[in-house]
Amino acid sequence: MFRPKIPTMPTPTGTVAPIVHAAPVEQHQHAKTCTCQHPAPTPAPMRSAPAVRLSPTGLLTAIAGGAGVVLVVGAVLVSLLLAVAVTATSVAVCAVVLRSMVNNPRHR
Repeated sequence: MFRPKIPTMPTPTGTVAPIVHAAPVEQHQHAKTCTCQHPAPTPAPMRSAPAVRLSPTGLLTAIAGGAGVVLVVGAVLVSLLLAVAVTATSVAVCAVVLRSMVNNPRHR
């Protein structure tokens, strides 16, 4: 139950397809007497990610959403800190009570 079971695959489940490479681009071959001039190949244009454009309403919504997330996360963290403080205080009170009970058994 506590030992992980590693799956094994004794035989392959399918055939392996060979990797298909793109065919090389053939260069235009000229005779040695050719005096024509070919322009250099132009590089492919780089594609960039489209810019995100927000309308004023969308911008206000994004700002309000971000502020809401910050407030909620802050409230959760403050409540966790408060829970830790209350727990530490109660443990300290219990320690003081137990210490007084152990040290002074005759003075009850």
